[in-house]
Amino acid sequence: MAKKRILWQLFPTYLVIIFTAILAVGGYSLNSLRDLYYDRTTENLKTKAWMLEYQILKSSPTLDSKILNQLSREFGSKTHTQVTIFDPAGKVLGDSQEDPLRMHNHSDRPELQTALKGDVGTSIRLSNNSKERTMYLAMPIISEGTIQGVVRTSIPVTFIDRELRAIEIKIASAGLMIGLLAAGISLWVSRRISRPIEKMKFAAESISKGEWTDELSVQSDSIEISALADALNKMITQLDERIRTITNQRNEKEAVLSSMVEGVLALDAREHVISMNSAAAKLMGIDSKQAEGRAIQEVVRNPDLLRFVSQTLKGKESTEADLIVGNENEKHLQANGAVLQDSQGQAVGAVIVLNDVTRIRRLETVRRDFVANVSHELKTPITLVKGFVETILGGALENRDETERFLKIIGNQINRLNAIIDDLLSLSRLEQNPGSSEMDLEDTAIKGILESAIRDCELKATIKNASIHLNCQEDIHTPLNPPLLIQAMINLVDNAIKYSESEKPVEVEVTQNQLEIVISVQDSGCGIDSQHLPRLFERFYRVDQARSRKLGGTGLGLAIVKHIAQAHHGRVSVESTLGKGSRFSIHLPTDQA
Repeated sequence: MAKKRILWQLFPTYLVIIFTAILAVGGYSLNSLRDLYYDRTTENLKTKAWMLEYQILKSSPTLDSKILNQLSREFGSKTHTQVTIFDPAGKVLGDSQEDPLRMHNHSDRPELQTALKGDVGTSIRLSNNSKERTMYLAMPIISEGTIQGVVRTSIPVTFIDRELRAIEIKIASAGLMIGLLAAGISLWVSRRISRPIEKMKFAAESISKGEWTDELSVQSDSIEISALADALNKMITQLDERIRTITNQRNEKEAVLSSMVEGVLALDAREHVISMNSAAAKLMGIDSKQAEGRAIQEVVRNPDLLRFVSQTLKGKESTEADLIVGNENEKHLQANGAVLQDSQGQAVGAVIVLNDVTRIRRLETVRRDFVANVSHELKTPITLVKGFVETILGGALENRDETERFLKIIGNQINRLNAIIDDLLSLSRLEQNPGSSEMDLEDTAIKGILESAIRDCELKATIKNASIHLNCQEDIHTPLNPPLLIQAMINLVDNAIKYSESEKPVEVEVTQNQLEIVISVQDSGCGIDSQHLPRLFERFYRVDQARSRKLGGTGLGLAIVKHIAQAHHGRVSVESTLGKGSRFSIHLPTDQA
């Protein structure tokens, strides 16, 4: 049922009562007037009928038709009334307006039937001749105790209807004026009653929002409303203090939760989300506002997390588990759950705390891979050197040619070990102070750096009949460390030459926007599968290990490039398509101050 304002409950009620009273009084008055008019008309017709009966009995006791017709015309003319005289059979003996011979039998008329029974009969109906509403009164003509005939007097009652219609208009006009005046008074009274109540309602709504602090002032003659206002003022004072306390506590809690790195998820006993902080929403990839109040099964689709929530709610002790969420970008979470209990020890919900340990897990993976890879990279040349030394000591010294071949292989492996150690030392130096402001930076033109790196790689390019194209404007410059950037570019250009087919060009391009300078090296090699791209800049990570070692790589070149870019507060990126080549880019900020 729709709720209404108290004003629209009081005012319409008053209007209904007022107009019902006006209509009742008006209707009763009109009916009384109508009855009065009809009663007086009936008495008038009855008097005329009685007078006519007296004259009939005096002038023509035998009811002679000629005499009666003449008498009817004279009486009707004098009294302005239609007069008709009938015999007991209903035949017309005389009429004040019509020829009796032309008039049909009237025995079926209700007033005539009543008169023939000895009573006075009345009837109101539409006249066949005048087509007007007419009142008929019939009275029996009694002589010597016998009904000798019937005398009927009639008169149109349309004048009564006209008079009543005029009275109706006057009553309606007066009633409307009285109704409007009463409606205005009712509206004023209703507003006087409803205004303080509405003011208290507004105050109560403001109190519920914590926005009302002023004292409520209500002017009313009603003791009840004044007492209610006083009680509301007391409640305002008490609630204001409590709301302030609760608001401060809530703000403190939200500030703590929102500043937490850990995700916090609170659920009730039915596994509906009560609240979650922004960290939890971000970890699970959902909207915290839309999740509140919904079942956890509707919000989260991870079966391991749902199983952990159910296990936490069923148990009585804290639970702990490692979870993996996300499809494309997997996140490793360490989940800790605790049951919330009421004063009776019943479980009313649970709190789940989620710690993102993705970086730690990845670092552990990288560390394990690094240890395995560096061991493998060092062990391979050492094994070869040891094997050839043992071969030489075992008697190969007598064969000079074989000994020289073995010594060359040993020298190559030692050079490889030396290159690995040099690269590891370079990485170590870069990692000691990554992006440190103490690193020497010079405002240097990019094109000169790239030309120097290309010159160092021209010999390898010539061997493969490859060309290196440089596209860089003269005026592009930024603060940088020239030796480090030259080292990074040599690694990228050298890789591009190694992994490109013979006679294929290598493109070096520099672009600049408002935020960064992008140095890109595009090769025309076989390309790299997308699954390898995220780990491509890790140490010793190789897409094709056999081919990489065959080409003389240490597996540390791209890791060095990444750390050099980070030392300049920049980053690296790679785009590659199988069969179409790869594009490695160094992104340097335009302003490194």
